[in-house]
Amino acid sequence: MASAPDARPDTHNSAPSPTGVPALPPDATPEQKDAHWFAHVYQGDRMPQLTLRAVVMGGILGMLMSISNLYTTLAIGWGFGVAITACVMSYVIWNGIRAATGGAVSKMSILENNCMQSTAAAAGSSTGATIATMFGALLLLEKVPEGKTAADVASWSINGGQWWVVAAFTFLTACLGVFLAVPMKRQMINHEQLRFPSGVAAAETLKSLYSDSAESVQKAYTLLVGLAAGLLLGLLNTAEGAISAIDRFFKAVPIRLPESLPLPLTEWAKNNLWSGKTGVAYQFDVSLLLVAAGIITRMRVSLSMFLGSVLLYFVVGPYLVRMDQKIPNSGWIADPNAPGGFAFDPALKAAETVVSIDVVGGGTVLHFTRWALWGGTAVMVFASLTTLALQWKVVARAFTGLFGKKTSGNDRLAAIEVPNSWMIIGLIPITIAMVILQYVAFGITWWAGLLAIAMSFVLSMVACRSTGETDTNPIGAMGKVMQLTFAVIKPKMIIPNLASAGVAANSAAASADLLTDLKSGYLLGANPRRQFIAQFVGVFFGTLAIVPAWFLMIPNKAALEKYALPATQQWAAVAKVLTEGLHKLPDSAKVALLIGALVGIAIPLVERLTPRNLRGYLPSAMGLGLSWVIPFGNAFGFLLGAVIVWLWEKLSSKSADKYSVAIASGIIAGESLMKAILAMTATALGLLAVN
Repeated sequence: MASAPDARPDTHNSAPSPTGVPALPPDATPEQKDAHWFAHVYQGDRMPQLTLRAVVMGGILGMLMSISNLYTTLAIGWGFGVAITACVMSYVIWNGIRAATGGAVSKMSILENNCMQSTAAAAGSSTGATIATMFGALLLLEKVPEGKTAADVASWSINGGQWWVVAAFTFLTACLGVFLAVPMKRQMINHEQLRFPSGVAAAETLKSLYSDSAESVQKAYTLLVGLAAGLLLGLLNTAEGAISAIDRFFKAVPIRLPESLPLPLTEWAKNNLWSGKTGVAYQFDVSLLLVAAGIITRMRVSLSMFLGSVLLYFVVGPYLVRMDQKIPNSGWIADPNAPGGFAFDPALKAAETVVSIDVVGGGTVLHFTRWALWGGTAVMVFASLTTLALQWKVVARAFTGLFGKKTSGNDRLAAIEVPNSWMIIGLIPITIAMVILQYVAFGITWWAGLLAIAMSFVLSMVACRSTGETDTNPIGAMGKVMQLTFAVIKPKMIIPNLASAGVAANSAAASADLLTDLKSGYLLGANPRRQFIAQFVGVFFGTLAIVPAWFLMIPNKAALEKYALPATQQWAAVAKVLTEGLHKLPDSAKVALLIGALVGIAIPLVERLTPRNLRGYLPSAMGLGLSWVIPFGNAFGFLLGAVIVWLWEKLSSKSADKYSVAIASGIIAGESLMKAILAMTATALGLLAVN
């Protein structure tokens, strides 16, 4: 799963020193840094922090954001930052409560809001990193029994998909990441003072809100306007037949929006390139979700996605269709009504015939991305691993910094820092439970289960270091490293392959989230022990929300296949190749894998050699990879958002910088939340009707 940027202001290497705080010398020792922070920044004993209202507010917001991120991961393959959105929403909601009660309740302190941020981030991000990807891939790879349909394959009936397995796995891997982060905090935040830009941004956002500046308040309400717009649009374009009450409302009040609109060149492409068929999802979904995502990701990634999709739909895909038409028993026959043309008859397609481009929808739709995902996945996987390899110094520092010479530090911090003994106390029961769960649910032997946990510690260190230095959490690469490892020690076994990747990805996500929030607290002078407790409690909230949300949104394989699933498809494709081998793929897909791997390796290398001011003109490896995994309509939506914000910047760069990310974040949260709630409601009503 890719992680999209959070809504955040511009940041520098570190936050500016508070007014009146003397600056540290550049060569300050770790002991001096600890003493300076404790004397001049720490405020954890001077104002409320870990309060019931902060934790409850963070838990509720985090639960909502976890459901929102589950939907965005299924739809576009990305999870969006929770911390700043939660901070802004908490600030506005609490001020609304104060106004409604006439000031009867006190104002929430800045450290309470920071504690709320930690709870919300744990609930909204840490618990859902592998629900849509790992468990989605397990369901996607499940074979449909003969005589059944995808709707008959229930998500809770597959091996490893039972509700208690999903809940235990989600909770335990998130807890594993939280406790693994304990020994890294003091080294990476206190002593090395790594940037953790999103953590700095969250701290600066809170400082701005609590300064009551007009600009910060405007940004806050802009986000809420976007949230309301997303909620409304998500309701207005609800598919007909999903919920009868909504159908009756739109029948009485005809304001329902269409689900999709045709794109230009549709008829031309059908007649000249696609042999009278349509390209899968060659349409514009009437949604602001993709447009808002394009606003956040900007032009480089969005344009790379669009151009890659154009290459697939208008060049490579049609070429492969013409090659398929020459294969005997492929279902393609000469069209008697169009000399030189071809028609497709599903009944004439032999089961053993291998073609590149599947024809679905009763012989009416060319499924380009089902073939292209192999090349697109190769680009993303090899680009992630190459980028990680190029950051070998970051990886090395993750080990030398943690296991190098220890300093005595400041003894006064002992009462507020999270002691390493907490990690040991937490990891013992978590490790035992994880080993048992991996064995019972996924058939992973005890020694392989211990290896997965040990590697999670190593990979979490790398992920935290990468997040601290670059604001990028390479959870996708962490998962692929585990998949490669288990392909060796557990060959030809898909379920252990995916489960081991899930352990690494979720624990790495939770570790990096905790350190990002601890960075915010460090800059604001928070008590790190209280933040840790808030983060740990957030895992409970997140698990409580995400597990039932998953089963209500995805009751069966048919429901899963309605989404674009770029991240899920990537996990499934890698597991399939590593466990089953390349011989089951068409030759064209093997060529695409090779070319994709070379492109994925080349782009980070070229980027490293290109001057920094010119890198923005290079194609994005992630954008190119995604372009062959998601349908054309999604890439078009991203480009539309990028063009909108580009024009906005040309007209007024100041207002674009101030409001674009805030309103886009609100739209994403609102629309995805509405869509998720509608999907869950439809499933719940269906279950009630059956009973």
